Amino acid sequence: MAKGIKVLSNKSMSLNDQLVECKRPEIVYIPLVNHSKMDCECLVKVGDKVLKGTVIGRRNDNIDLPIHASVSGKVIGIEEKLYCNGEGVKCVAIENDFREKSVDLRGAKKNIASYSKDDFITILKECAVTGMGGGDFPTYIKYKSELNTIIVNAAECEPYITADYMMVKLHADEILEAVDAIMEINGIDKGIIAIKESNIEMRDEFIHYLGTYPKITITMVRNVYPIGWEKLLIKEILGIEYEKLPSDKGIVVNNVSTIYAIYKALKYRRPISKRIVTVTGERLQEPKNILIRLGTSMKNVIEEFGGYIGSSKIRFIAGGPMMGTCLDTDDLVVTKNLNCVLVIDDKDEADLPCIRCGRCIAVCPANICPVLIKDKVNDFESLKYLHPEKCIECGLCSYICPSKIRIRESVREAKKEIRRH
Repeated sequence: MAKGIKVLSNKSMSLNDQLVECKRPEIVYIPLVNHSKMDCECLVKVGDKVLKGTVIGRRNDNIDLPIHASVSGKVIGIEEKLYCNGEGVKCVAIENDFREKSVDLRGAKKNIASYSKDDFITILKECAVTGMGGGDFPTYIKYKSELNTIIVNAAECEPYITADYMMVKLHADEILEAVDAIMEINGIDKGIIAIKESNIEMRDEFIHYLGTYPKITITMVRNVYPIGWEKLLIKEILGIEYEKLPSDKGIVVNNVSTIYAIYKALKYRRPISKRIVTVTGERLQEPKNILIRLGTSMKNVIEEFGGYIGSSKIRFIAGGPMMGTCLDTDDLVVTKNLNCVLVIDDKDEADLPCIRCGRCIAVCPANICPVLIKDKVNDFESLKYLHPEKCIECGLCSYICPSKIRIRESVREAKKEIRRH
């Protein structure tokens, strides 16, 4: 059986309310970033007028992908803002004119299953559909191969986060329509929606519409973390292992919010301009799921919905508690791959010496040796044989460590060391 352990859920606090939308920002900051490319080309200058959907930047290395404006208005500068990985990145600052004028992209079809595969891939590229579960990987690349199975990842295994559940609650019918169209266009025989066995409510949202789609089934997976990692998910559902990519076995995995972005691209030929973000944690006045315009400052969003509670030190995290990144400030901009902002107490827990218990090795889903990587973080020759690049940064090594050592951070540094060489 595939690895995974149970962790505290803490999801209920953000499910107390319906989805709300924050007010439209006066200025948006669109990062010139995609996936691992942190310095995409800027295609606009100060003073340019843009429409919602205007291409304002482009990734143009071995991957071709546009970056779009999320509002209409005027470019007022290139500024550095905080990205969800904790780095400062260049952003196009756009002054919102609140007119919501969009680029007119013709060619959308009412029957979204009637596109050819070439057109499908072109649309995913033009609309810059990327992994919205956190990866930001260009989705069109996943569909270049011959495929036989699609898995819709609705496991949402990270604690606190409920953005995908809210997406399904609001758009289960459109998500199923999109999956059916994807299967038709790509000649895929099998469609599987993966939901944690603890999330009966999400399953029921799909069941209302599922009878119309006989090729799509629901599979309930174990309530363990990190079952949402695609390698683990595929092993759990299909019993299949692969070396490099799921497409090597004819499989594609898309996060449920990514599927909805595909639906929007096929139905309206437009990129998304907003996303659902779970804004939660014990130190927030009003934890909830919020629909937020891309490029909005989270500082403004938190202020709009009641701000913080308590006076002690807080820990501000982009993402969930396991895979997220601790930030020094809340002036973070919302991007397609930001699914959660978490605000909790900052508990200063001193690291104790490693007792060599091996628990981090036992729980590692990537089957590497986190503590040994930590010990050799600056020794490139040793790291070559320890393969830190296989780490998925799930955080289980730090979570399970009885000495409270921040092992994941050391493995991250080791991954950077490998890349530098």
